[in-house]
Amino acid sequence: MSIAVARKPLRADAARNVDKIITAARQCFQEFGPEVPLQTIAATAGVGPATLFRNFADKEELVLAALNRQLRLTVDPVIDDALADIDAAAGLFRVIEAIMAAASTDANLLGAVAGRRQLLTGITGSLIDSIGILLGRGQGQGTLRPDISMTDIFRLLAMLIGVVDTMEPGSDAWRRPVALIEDAIRAERPHRPLPAHVPLPAAQLPSSQLPGEYVTGRPFS
Repeated sequence: MSIAVARKPLRADAARNVDKIITAARQCFQEFGPEVPLQTIAATAGVGPATLFRNFADKEELVLAALNRQLRLTVDPVIDDALADIDAAAGLFRVIEAIMAAASTDANLLGAVAGRRQLLTGITGSLIDSIGILLGRGQGQGTLRPDISMTDIFRLLAMLIGVVDTMEPGSDAWRRPVALIEDAIRAERPHRPLPAHVPLPAAQLPSSQLPGEYVTGRPFS
């Protein structure tokens, strides 16, 4: 999976600086949250602000570069394995799970991007092509609904990535929504219980409600 970030080839020393800045960005976003100043990232990387801005025009470009690297490290190997799997539907859902695990781990990076549209429209090439291949194979194998299109899959991915906003960073609360999506697009619903329910973080409940109190007759937790 890659996110479009146009970059020119770099000299070895410049490439090392970029790597240090991206590593520091992930560390700082995880430690301080999505509003961390770029100056803090530069200091953590051991470079001057001028070096950071010479390589990244703004925070969004840095965030997308950091996401790009992590997704290549964590999702691309899963894509390769999924494409080699005889069971295309199982491979497709492993790819979706890998995307969601990466999104949860780097939730503060996602939070630093001004909305999910930039992330989703920046996704290029390998991920979309691979998911399209897996979808077509699964439909041919009769394991995925024949009326599901790539537009549907793209929108479902957008919905799932939005789930990250409703859970603690690093949580696996995404597993239940992914299972619900799997139930919806498989040709036959899997015979297994849903993953455990994870309550919303208390900070995200309506101000008039606390965990255990009822809204429209149902508790949040």
